[in-house]
Amino acid sequence: MIAIGCDHGGYELKEKVIHYLEERKIPYRDMGCNSRESVDYPVYGHAVAKAVADGSCEKGIVICTTGIGISISANKVPGIRCALCSDTLSAKMTRLHNDANVLALGAGIVGENLALDIVDTFLNTAFSGEERHQRRIDLIEKL
Repeated sequence: MIAIGCDHGGYELKEKVIHYLEERKIPYRDMGCNSRESVDYPVYGHAVAKAVADGSCEKGIVICTTGIGISISANKVPGIRCALCSDTLSAKMTRLHNDANVLALGAGIVGENLALDIVDTFLNTAFSGEERHQRRIDLIEKL
């Protein structure tokens, strides 16, 4: 299950990502927001991150205008490794090396086609499991 959430700046892109998930029969939980009306991104970044951290969702996707604020909010939740990606290589590498469990997107930064390619890459790339990468992830959690 994928948790997905956004603020008003990410609403339209969130709807496109949901359509992508539905087409591929990937289960998701929409954590809001539900319109273009102004809302506070920390509420939605936290809701997605909490669902991933408590294990009710495997991964998360958060979206705001730049992806910065909502990624910072998501990363405040213990156990979350949220990566802001604006290209597919970053999405691939953050899964391979960092085992990122939440993807952040900037709706004002990446267009729909690129965003969906980034989502596809993020969701379909497994963590490498290499000892050096696991050691570094463990350090992130510990320090």
